[in-house]
Amino acid sequence: MLVTAAEQTLASTFTGHRSHLVGVAYRITGSVADAEDAVQEAWLRLAGLTEEARAGIRDLRGWLTTVVGRICLDRLRSAAVRRERYVGQWLPEPLVTSGEDDPLDAVVRDDGVRMAALVVLDRLTPEQRVAFVLHDAFSVPFAEIADALGCTVATARQHASRGRKAAADADPPPRVALDEQREMLERFLQAMATGDVNAVIGLLHPDVVLVGDGGGKAKTAINVVSGQEKVARFLLGLLRKYGGKMDGLPVLVNGDLGLLFPSQGDLTARVSAFAVRDGLVTGVYDMSNPDKLGHVPFPA
Repeated sequence: MLVTAAEQTLASTFTGHRSHLVGVAYRITGSVADAEDAVQEAWLRLAGLTEEARAGIRDLRGWLTTVVGRICLDRLRSAAVRRERYVGQWLPEPLVTSGEDDPLDAVVRDDGVRMAALVVLDRLTPEQRVAFVLHDAFSVPFAEIADALGCTVATARQHASRGRKAAADADPPPRVALDEQREMLERFLQAMATGDVNAVIGLLHPDVVLVGDGGGKAKTAINVVSGQEKVARFLLGLLRKYGGKMDGLPVLVNGDLGLLFPSQGDLTARVSAFAVRDGLVTGVYDMSNPDKLGHVPFPA
């Protein structure tokens, strides 16, 4: 079938917005697969419009952002039902990048997609998450958010306000410079290699938490592990299961330094991400659910 010049122009224009839309969808859903599906569905909706209808769109980027938000709302509502049966904790799918002309680089540069921030968003209702992300992160007007949510403008404002308050109360640590992260990770790995629990504790923040996500399909912590000693002992125990070697591959996980562990013996592949505050590790996110790692470029 012949593709007209107008269709080629439309496809090219959409491609120019694609990275932005993936970032919107991923920040709302925390799922790479759902984000890609939402963006593809948005393209189909755009392509299905008549030329007259497309000509009436004054701000295509804004229109697509709102459409993606509406699609993601449906996916969040479905995910909320699935999570009622989920085993253990739920973490976002990690975005693992090389930092070298990676197509997802534009997405992970956003401070709001760091793992610590997404974990906070996961506590919001679907409506709060969509309203908060669309308005505070992408400046979508409340009238358009209300249309996406199927509610009044006043209610959309309320959803965003509650999401904003929850995020502020959780106070996720801001992203620190990669050089500082690199230095912290090197010290942490050296302490782990010694097997000295006190050395590891000395690099953990007093409020440190470890969140594992195995989905009932891979080994990790089922409940959140809190406190320096408990987190240190859990990590050292995990290290022993890996034969006492910290041979994870350093990578960028949602724009921050993390580790990639290929499968080894009875242990499945996993991705570990870290949050740093005041020069200490304040969050460890251990993702081993294979259903969430299919897109991760593990070494052969």
